[in-house]
Amino acid sequence: MTIPAAQKGLYYEDYEIGVKMRTRGRTITEADIVNFAALTGDFNPMHTDAEFMKTHAMGQRIAHGMLSLSYAVGQAYQLGFMEGTILAFRGLEMKFSLPVFIGDTLHVELTVIEMKEARRLGGGMVTLEVKIINQDGKTVQSGTWTVLVLSKPTSD
Repeated sequence: MTIPAAQKGLYYEDYEIGVKMRTRGRTITEADIVNFAALTGDFNPMHTDAEFMKTHAMGQRIAHGMLSLSYAVGQAYQLGFMEGTILAFRGLEMKFSLPVFIGDTLHVELTVIEMKEARRLGGGMVTLEVKIINQDGKTVQSGTWTVLVLSKPTSD
């Protein structure tokens, strides 16, 4: 007898509007910023030049906004609800409200705010309200992510 592998992800039918999820924290390091700049080619001095930023209104280097957003996606994936059931990341809209500095610790809070069946695509659209929050409880980025989620297999 073969026992099938456990399904970690949530199917479209498993979601409910209002469900909230929270990730663990992740501290932003200088290495994160340096590696992200190298990966993307974004060497804006706001991110990479400590001397330049000493005279800037921020007073210190800031993390790339897309770095924080990229880590948020990874943090959300680590919760397991997307594993094996997300068919596509369909869209996002984010507002960048506060800077993220080296040493800041970020976590993500997600809330299911909308669901729409998409049977011809194999499931449904789930829209999540997303808040990326720092160690002081301040929201540094907020917005929505929309994902296409697989429907539960039908039994014949």
